[in-house]
Amino acid sequence: MRCTLGVDIGTSSSKGVLVADDGTILATATRAHEVDRPHTGWVEMDARIWWDEFVAIARELREAHPDALITAAGVSGMGPCVLLADEHDEPVRPAILYGVDTRAAEQIDRMTDELGPEEITRIGGSTLTSQSAGPKIAWVADEDPDAWQRAKRLFMPASWLARKLTGAYVLDHQSASQSSPLYDIENERWHDVWWQQYADGIEQPPLTWAGEIAGTVTATASALTGIPEGTPVITGTIDAWSEAVSVGAHGDGDLMLMYGTTMFLIATGAQTLRTPSMWTTAGAFAGTRNLAGGLSTSGALTAWLKDLTDADYPQLLAEAEASGPGARGLLMLPYFAGERTPIQDPDARGVIAGLTLSHGRGDLYRAALEATALGVRHNVETMRAAGADIRRIVAVGGGTQGRLWLQIVSDATGLAQQIPATTIGASYGAAFLAASATAPAGQEPRIDTWNPVTETITPDPAAQPVYDELFDRYQRLYAGTRDVVHELAAVQRAL
Repeated sequence: MRCTLGVDIGTSSSKGVLVADDGTILATATRAHEVDRPHTGWVEMDARIWWDEFVAIARELREAHPDALITAAGVSGMGPCVLLADEHDEPVRPAILYGVDTRAAEQIDRMTDELGPEEITRIGGSTLTSQSAGPKIAWVADEDPDAWQRAKRLFMPASWLARKLTGAYVLDHQSASQSSPLYDIENERWHDVWWQQYADGIEQPPLTWAGEIAGTVTATASALTGIPEGTPVITGTIDAWSEAVSVGAHGDGDLMLMYGTTMFLIATGAQTLRTPSMWTTAGAFAGTRNLAGGLSTSGALTAWLKDLTDADYPQLLAEAEASGPGARGLLMLPYFAGERTPIQDPDARGVIAGLTLSHGRGDLYRAALEATALGVRHNVETMRAAGADIRRIVAVGGGTQGRLWLQIVSDATGLAQQIPATTIGASYGAAFLAASATAPAGQEPRIDTWNPVTETITPDPAAQPVYDELFDRYQRLYAGTRDVVHELAAVQRAL
């Protein structure tokens, strides 16, 4: 049986999938892991875990179907991350993760002053934020000089796996475009002058598109993984973009909404839209552009409440549904790890307003779900104000298994969401890209055949007035608590 293998390195787990050439999932495998948070605002990970988990997942998938003929392998991973390695591809320090890591605030301010916000936006598309990889590279140079002296190459999770599998040193354009200010988005190339200024000594990875073949599996990698030597491996990309591929949400007017540890939104179009509160990026495919955004917590927030209350998800969901729209007068800001878009405030913190002794865990859980939904609305409205033409929303990710959360998001935004048959996510998208890259001309698979839409969540008109009022309070609550919260964030950093 011909099939492709896809593996994604996520924030809280690595996931793999073995997919037949008609899109049928033959086997899945998962390895849970945790990120390290050694200081307030730091979120990092030992990159050797990524390869170890890839090897374990690949072997498990192979053992599940030993007769399967793996024709190609796909990779993806969280990002943008900064993994710096020496000339022997040994990490010089733990990888610094994407926008949830807020350590580079001083570098963001300094680089913005040195280059000018208008010029940064003109060249790279986006202002510098905690999501930008460039300031994190500069942070290593400033704060970890021993590691910086040894650093020779830049990787992200997908490109690290491609390197380990094939020996190729590459990075996809989408990931590179989130390395502001080092990438020129209009010319789709590294910006040499700024690279030399902030990443001098690091070898520029050659750029390809996510679905292009990076190389083939080496004998060494084959012996470890069980994937046949010579198997093509795609370059891959950041997980959210691979998720968009997995549900076909990468055409003009599409918005992919990813429910995961964090929430992510990607609007696709042909034009380069710029707004200081969102991220302008290259797309997964040549000729496409994205306006993207992300909440720093979503699934992470619900998991925190689950652990805090010592309840299971079915209990919490049932109690949250009974609580009803508005959570019996509770309102939460979901900024428990700072916030990315659209407020771009790493010093934002979670706020729960309206608590009384009569409120229970179900009300809190409902308020958390509504907080993320209001955050989605804030992002969608900001994207549209910037010119994004959003005509179709496709939901993906583990959170789509809970219909209450989906319904709350549709009610809060007033938007329908299409749910495809398979919402396993980025690993499936990586497998599809691998299948597409190796299919004979004219026989490339279609994602709407692999993964058709099977359900649509529509908003409840009766809930709209409640959520319109809540959204107004949501925005006013942030404005009204921001100064005190920033003072508390400063206290936390000093601990």
